Amino acid sequence: MSGSRASGVFTALRTQLQEAATEFAGGPDALEGILLGMVDDVDRAVREPLEIFPVCHHSPASALAMARRLREKQPKVVYLELCEDMAPLLTELRNCRLPVAVQAFAGDIDGFPQEWAPLSVVAPITEASAEYQAIAYALDTPGVELVLVDRSSDHVFQWDDTACTDGTSTEAEEAPKSEEAALHGEAVGVGIGDLRPRFAELEEHLLRHGKVRHWSEWWHQYVEVPLGDSDHDTYRQVMFLIGSLFRRLAPGEGDRVRVDEDRERYMWTRMREHMAATDTDPEDCLYVCGAFHAASRVEEFGVDGRSDSFTVSPRTATTWQYGLIPSSHAAIEAQFGLAPGSVSIAATQWQKSLKRTRVRPYRLEGQAGARTSRAKRAPHAAAPAVPAPATDRLSGFLQRPPVLDGLDEAELLGWSVDIVRAARRNGYLASTADAIAVFETSILLAGMRDRAKPTPYDFQDAAVTCIEKDRVPGRRDVRRLVEIMMGGDRIGQVGYEALPPLARDVYDRLEPLGLKLQQRGVQRALLDMAGRPELEACSDVLWVLRRLMPAAAARPIMGERRLGERSIQESWDLALGTHQRALIELGYEGVSIEQVLEQRLRREAYGPRATTAGVLAAVEDSLLYLRSGRLADELGTHALKVLSAERTADGAPEVLRRARTLLAYYRTSRPELPAWIEAFVRTGYAHYCTLLPTAFRDEDATVGQVAAMLGFLFSMESLALSLGCDRTQLELAVAQSHPEDPSKTALLWAAQVQLGTLSRAQLRARCDALLDNPLVVPSYPRYLNGFVHALEPVPGLADVVVEAVSNAFGRLPDTVLLPWLPLLITTLRKGAADLAPLLIREAGRVFPGRLPALDTWVPPWRHPQEDPFAASRPRLTATVAQAPRGAALLAAHPATCDAVAGLLGCEDGWQQQGSSAVPHAGATLLAAHPAACDAVAELLGCDGGWAPAGDAGAPGTALAASHPAAAEALEALLADA
Repeated sequence: MSGSRASGVFTALRTQLQEAATEFAGGPDALEGILLGMVDDVDRAVREPLEIFPVCHHSPASALAMARRLREKQPKVVYLELCEDMAPLLTELRNCRLPVAVQAFAGDIDGFPQEWAPLSVVAPITEASAEYQAIAYALDTPGVELVLVDRSSDHVFQWDDTACTDGTSTEAEEAPKSEEAALHGEAVGVGIGDLRPRFAELEEHLLRHGKVRHWSEWWHQYVEVPLGDSDHDTYRQVMFLIGSLFRRLAPGEGDRVRVDEDRERYMWTRMREHMAATDTDPEDCLYVCGAFHAASRVEEFGVDGRSDSFTVSPRTATTWQYGLIPSSHAAIEAQFGLAPGSVSIAATQWQKSLKRTRVRPYRLEGQAGARTSRAKRAPHAAAPAVPAPATDRLSGFLQRPPVLDGLDEAELLGWSVDIVRAARRNGYLASTADAIAVFETSILLAGMRDRAKPTPYDFQDAAVTCIEKDRVPGRRDVRRLVEIMMGGDRIGQVGYEALPPLARDVYDRLEPLGLKLQQRGVQRALLDMAGRPELEACSDVLWVLRRLMPAAAARPIMGERRLGERSIQESWDLALGTHQRALIELGYEGVSIEQVLEQRLRREAYGPRATTAGVLAAVEDSLLYLRSGRLADELGTHALKVLSAERTADGAPEVLRRARTLLAYYRTSRPELPAWIEAFVRTGYAHYCTLLPTAFRDEDATVGQVAAMLGFLFSMESLALSLGCDRTQLELAVAQSHPEDPSKTALLWAAQVQLGTLSRAQLRARCDALLDNPLVVPSYPRYLNGFVHALEPVPGLADVVVEAVSNAFGRLPDTVLLPWLPLLITTLRKGAADLAPLLIREAGRVFPGRLPALDTWVPPWRHPQEDPFAASRPRLTATVAQAPRGAALLAAHPATCDAVAGLLGCEDGWQQQGSSAVPHAGATLLAAHPAACDAVAELLGCDGGWAPAGDAGAPGTALAASHPAAAEALEALLADA
């Protein structure tokens, strides 16, 4: 009793419980201590000068009793169990449609582990809740002060380390999967009166003997209904008893009990401090808290409790932001572990109780859905009644037999007809016979469960049994249809005035669309920027929202945004009202969506896990959505540091794709490339050259990643060389690469072909050797996989890859080909799906277009390699025999000869054709530079040597006579030109 002796109010109840414990347990033991301790807890709470009002969150009975008591007592101060730092937000509730949740949000944390970020705490509020009745009374009644006394949002995470991972209750009987159930996100739920047994065996015992399926149904049947019409003293004593029972039978969870007791010490300390500071009489106050905390046994309990034993720890340096977010019945059920539909049934029960008892509830003035008050409410209509001495109402309630409500046939018939009508609309083959069956089954189930009147839960079970049968033809099952019919999943909405500046700015900027964007559901927006240029600003906002919010909030149907491209018409599906919570949480990060996007891009780029591909993506987004060259240059410069620190090829494909995109954009939109991208090309060329030999040997590096590295090196080679890079570095890197994997080996061969160290003929010979080796044939698909990936860095090898695949299908027998054919298909589909179109296009060019032509078709690589100059060589020889026409090639194209002479520094000029002053005058250029002629002849495949110098039969035909093939080739090229 913590220093105070028990009163004599509950003496008779103590005697009865002591006798019962002796009879059932055979003598004094723990049972007697528990039973008498519960009575002591009730006695202590009843005798407290500061009136304690125990509640259960979202309980219609608690809300009804609260409305009654507030009109009777009219307290001047209301102490409410809610996070004290949420007080400034409560006045904004009048601008919302309930249910909503008061939220405390922290994106940048200081004093908590970084992996907890972001931190979020929500306190959902519905109209059928005692906390809303207290808030509405205090805010709309002049002279009444509302004081929140529970721990702050910061202390929620300080005191309970599991809050960051247990934001949603793990005790939910059924996990709702609807979109509305996720309205609170991963926030930690804070409610008044989380009243539920913490002793699993106790809850199982109550459910079994109560003949109910889950805790929500037990509470409705055995607490809500009996307390609905009870008086104030009976309600308080019963709730005190329940709270004490659950508290004394709670298992020894040290951390959870410690947090509960610290909260109670915190609240009583805050209340005593407030009463001392304001000189408030405890008789004028009302303390609203959960029934679990009302039966507290800490030393700080009560107005006269100990004051020097508890010190409140300081808050961390975390900056908290506050706002209101939409809530729903499903979200509350999911967060607090209630049965699906229980909050909706409670809301229906609340409306029925108001009609039956004629109690006038409190509603905030101007709130959506509230009735307009005709006259201003007076501060105090009448003096509060003098409290009567406490009496034992608990004994009479416990001994009184349950009142059996009579069967309301009209109500049950209405339910049965409505559920059949709803089932037919959702695809069920329901009829009047099913309505009769649901009616009779409901009565039968209630009788089996010792209930004279079927509850909504009995009706729900009957409807599922009689209508759903063995399948669900529509989108909703019958259980969900009953929940909708009983009241539905009401979803709240935060009003415009209660929104943060960012959300209001978004709605204002999207106003030219002419849509009601605050309404829930999907709305179609059509933007014709060509006809209405002012809609271009709306398009910018929508694209930024698509980047920041969930995909379904703003989904483009027509139109796209790429670097260097802008759509002239767009079509969007917008659901900003449905995703209002996400939009509100953006307001915690900044005052405009552009500021939020810039902050997020910086966090992504400068984060500890940032990659080069991620930083380049941030650069692309800054250009795409913000058009900020300054930010793009800053992030691009940072990408150089990130790239230099990477030691693997994991992000090479994404780096290659984004680098190509950015390079193409800058080349087409700016007169010169930015300095950062030039430096990125130089750094990337040297970086990938260094990593290339290691990547070829690394088992963790995939062939696609190595191909992307080669693609960067080969595609950026011309720019890199112009910026000062050395091609020798790439040649050395390829020469030092010695892969063991067949795919990487084929990729290395392709790189050697691109560098010129391996000819195409040698590559074809190696492929043929692979097919000739029976030990290598099983791994041939992996070689093909490497060749296909080689199309990324060396797209010119498409014909060789087609030839390699065709040779495999043409040469291998079916016994060898068929076993590894599935491996080939799966390998190509998994690793080179994006490169398949290039391969298919090349195959379409090589293979015949019609099936009949396939029988006579000969692959081009099987055609005999004929000498292209063989047919013209006899004609050229006959021409050379005619001495006067020996210089026909030079004379026919003098400009070409002049250009070559100018390059070689010959200034003698042309001589007359008939002049014989100098022997062999027509071969002066060739004789002066024999090395050049020999080099051209070697390139053209001419093996003939120089003609004897003394040959006078053809003095002007030295070039044609010595290198007839070269002369013929040059003649053919000039003729084509």
